[in-house]
Parts: sequence; structure tokens; C-alpha cells
Amino acid sequence: MSLSANEIIKMIALLCGGLAFFMYGMNVMSSGLEKMAGGKLEGTLRKATSNPFKSLGLGAGITIAIQSSSAVTVMLVGLVNSGIMQLGQTIGVIMGSNIGTTLTAWLLAFNGTDTEGSPILTVLKPAVFALIFALIAIGVTMFSKKEKHHTIAYIVVGFAILIYGMEMMGDSMECFQNVDEATFTRVLEFFQNPLFGVLVAAVFTGVIQSSAASIGILMTFAAIPQMNITYEIAIPIIMGQNIGTCVTALISSIGVTKNAKRVSVVHILFNVIGTVLFLSIYFIVKETIGLPAAITTARIDGFGISAVHTVFNVLGTLVLMPFSKLLEKAAYVLIKDGKEQETFAFIDQRLLATPSVAIAECDRKTREMAKIAKKTILSSLDLLTSYDEKKAEAIFKAEDELDFYEDKLGTCLVQISGKAISDADSNRVAKQLHTIDDFERIGDHAINVLKAAKEMQEKKLSFSSDAAAELKVATAALTEILEITTEAFCKEDLVLAAKVEPLEQVIDRIMDKMKLRHIERLQSGKCTIQLGFVWSDILNNFERISDHCSNIAVALIETKQNIFEAHEYLNGVKQAGDPEYQTAYLGFRQKYSL
Repeated sequence: MSLSANEIIKMIALLCGGLAFFMYGMNVMSSGLEKMAGGKLEGTLRKATSNPFKSLGLGAGITIAIQSSSAVTVMLVGLVNSGIMQLGQTIGVIMGSNIGTTLTAWLLAFNGTDTEGSPILTVLKPAVFALIFALIAIGVTMFSKKEKHHTIAYIVVGFAILIYGMEMMGDSMECFQNVDEATFTRVLEFFQNPLFGVLVAAVFTGVIQSSAASIGILMTFAAIPQMNITYEIAIPIIMGQNIGTCVTALISSIGVTKNAKRVSVVHILFNVIGTVLFLSIYFIVKETIGLPAAITTARIDGFGISAVHTVFNVLGTLVLMPFSKLLEKAAYVLIKDGKEQETFAFIDQRLLATPSVAIAECDRKTREMAKIAKKTILSSLDLLTSYDEKKAEAIFKAEDELDFYEDKLGTCLVQISGKAISDADSNRVAKQLHTIDDFERIGDHAINVLKAAKEMQEKKLSFSSDAAAELKVATAALTEILEITTEAFCKEDLVLAAKVEPLEQVIDRIMDKMKLRHIERLQSGKCTIQLGFVWSDILNNFERISDHCSNIAVALIETKQNIFEAHEYLNGVKQAGDPEYQTAYLGFRQKYSL
């Protein structure tokens, strides 16, 4: 019996709709899991080493955590393109992700089991408990204000949508119930050729870019009684699905460095070699001793598909893991180095697909920026006592670098802030946005100090002994506030950060005294007006630098304590007689007395 036009339209609509719900649910669930993992994802990936066993475990763990091997591979491409990871570190992670992705197939298989007659198994069936939990999750989002609860609810709802999509795909096959078995037999004759099965599965999976969805569809077709899909037909299809999932990594490697392209090459080689190897064994056995009846005639179900998928991925990993170095060498042979040296991406745009990883990289770059700003200022302070043209050129280059960091980080952080991120990640973005401008402005003040030093050198000016002694004290105080601020920021140390404001107040007091004493020297004729202009420029820049240090420390404290009211915090520690503030202030005042 053939299908009517109405039945065909209904089947296609349900299948497409079910696939859409499945992939959307997978995306929602994956996003929620990524959000829960936060910055741990990036830190975990950075722990990957050339030790394949350690990397294998990390790859499997991360993929299980976020339920997307494609997302893991795209992250690896982005991290290698940014120079954060080396190619050799990614190979074990790629192999592990292929194992981790098998968990989804087992969940789908359990959803397809017949639980009639067993109330307990019926309740445990994903299609049942996922919908019940989804209703509870919606209630949680309505009545709970905790972000963690909302994220968990987000994951549960995503899983429910995924399962509902799977059910829709299953419903789309109901119209085949009245189709005779002979019709299916003619269709399945094409799949008797294993190469055809591999090709069709690879192309289909490549188009939808989801091996989980592709396996879900295979399970849906396998559930049709008349379809009679055997292990012999399913095994090549599952192998092809593993090849098709490489398309995502291939697309993500467009426009990246050659080393990042090699990540995709390794991913493709791993899956293609595994498929060719096991397909060759499959052919040899079939043509020589023959395949057992359990493979040629036995129908495959959801659990069988999951088992084949898991065995294929695990065995492929075990066989190819000892040849990790050869895979790396093969990638270098296929993607040769160019004549020109390539530059790494500052922060690869692919990392924005996983906001927590991108935030962690922005954090790392902001810490680099902090260290550059500190080094630049300290170099400019040295020029006040000993001018050096080479050191001056280095300061100009460093200031340009700080401008570049601010521009790139600002753009990236604005893009991230528009995405769905956790409150903790949102605080990290706020901290970085608050501080990158201060670090850039510190670089500008370094240039101003440099210009003052250059003017003194060109005009052969020199300060009086009293002025030089005062400047030495001010320089020491400024050096310490820079050291404390940088260390507090890089280590996120609130105890150190709390010491910045009292020292800033001491520096302001020193600046006021130095200005008054300068006026006294002018009146007594010990200082010239020309030298006074230089002196005033230096003091103003010193004061501005300490202000920026204060801004950075306050931003760190605000984001850690969720205050976000700078004036409220500063007034609190100054006017409320905070004992720690007062102790630190008196200590710095005594240390840097004029």
C-alpha cells in the first residue's frame, strides 16, 4: 500500500518539526549546561596536555557536561587559533569527545523502550519524567529568584523539548504502519551496500550538523516494524554519522591559522580512519567467513544503535590513541606551514559561541593588560632620573599595545554582554569593562611622564635636592600602589584591593604637600617657573595614576561583593571609621611621610 499525498505532507511536517524541536532542545540544554559550568570549561581545557589519557578523560567529561562534541571541537579550534592551546593537546580531547557524545544516544534509546505493564519504568521513561520535571521547572522559574535554580530549570526544559521532538519524529512514522513490507524492502536494498549507507549518513549528518539528531532519526526509523533495519544496515550508517559530524569543525576552521585548521584535520582523520579501518574489517569478514546471523538478519533497536555507536567510538579511540603523534604529523603534512609567520587571533570569535570560555579568555587578556600598564608606568618613572631613548620607544609601543587591548577587549565584552550568561560571569564582564579603560589611561599617563622626562633632558633641567627627595618618596608610593593594584586584580585578592584606597589618599596628601612646597620654593627663588610647569605635570599625572588604581580596586571589590555603588563603598570605608582602612592609612602615611 502506498502513501497518499496528505499522509506524505503530514509525515514530512512532523519529521521536520520534530527535528527542529530536537535540535532546539539540544541547543537549550547545552547552553544551560555551559552556563552552569561557567569559567570551569576554559580552565579544564587549558589543563589538557600531550598526555593522551588525561586529555581523553577531559574531552569525555566536558562533552558529557555540555552534551555537544561539535561545541567542544569548535572551542578547540578557537583556543588553538588564539595560541592558548597547542595542536598536540587537542588530539586526546577530540578522541574523548567522541566517547562522551555517546551518552545522548543511550538516553534516546531508553526513551524508546516499551514500558507497558510497568508503572515504575513508565515514570522513569524520559518522555514521561522530562515533561513532569519541565512543569516543575517552570514553577521554579516563577517562584525562585536564585539564578542557579533558573539555570537548572532551563536545562530541564531543554531536555523536555528535545524528548518532545523525538516523540514527534516517532509520530511522523505512524503513517508507515499501513505500508507493506515489500515497499520498505525495495528501499533498504540500496543500503545493502555499506558504502551507500556511510555516504548517505555522512551527508545527512553534515547538513543538520548534529550526530545526536541523526542517531535519533535512525532510531525512529528502526522502530517501524515493517522497516526491518538490521545490524548489517545500521552499522555503516552509524559509521557515516561519525564522519558527518566533522562538518561543524570543518566550517569553524574557515579563516583561522594553519595550526587551528589542523585541529579540524585531526578530527576528520580520526573519524575517517576509524570508519575505513572497521569498514574494511567488516568487508573482509563478510566476504570470507561471512557475517553471523545476529548481524545480517536480527533487527536493531534503540539500545542496539547506542551499543554499536559506543563500541565503534570506544574501539576507534583505543586503536588510534597510540598513534596520536602520527595523526599530528599527518595534519602537518596535509596543512603545510606558509612562508610568512602567522599571527594568533587576539580572542577568537568562535569562543563567543561558548560565552563562559570567551569571558575567561577576556579575563586572562585583561590581566595581561594590567601587567603591561604597570611595566609601562614603572619604566616611565625610571626616565625621570635617567632618560633613555630606547626605553622611551618601548613605552610608546607598550601604550599602543594597551590601546589595542582596550579596543579588542571592549568589542568582545560588549558582544558577550548581549548573550545569556550567569550572574557570576556577568560580574566578571562588568569588572573587565570597568577596568580596561583605567589600564589604558594609565598607559596615557606613562606617555605624559615620559614627555616630562624628555623635556627635562632636552632643556637640561634638574630639580633641587629638596624637590628630588620629595619626588623619590612620591615615586616609591606610586610604585607600591601600582604593585598592590596589579597583584590584587590578577589574583582577585580583596584584602590587597582594600589597601589601595588608603594608599591613594596618602598619595593625594603627598601631592598637596609637594604643590605647596613648590610654591614656597618659587617664592624663595629656589625653583624656576619653567621647571615649575614640568613639576606640576608630573604631580598631576601621579595623582591621576593613583586615581585609576583606586578605580580598579573599587571595581574589583564591587563585582566580588555585588555592591556596584563606588561612592557608597568609598564613603563607607572613609566616613564610617572602618578600622582596617584607618590602620592601613596611618601605616602608609607614616611610611611615606615628607
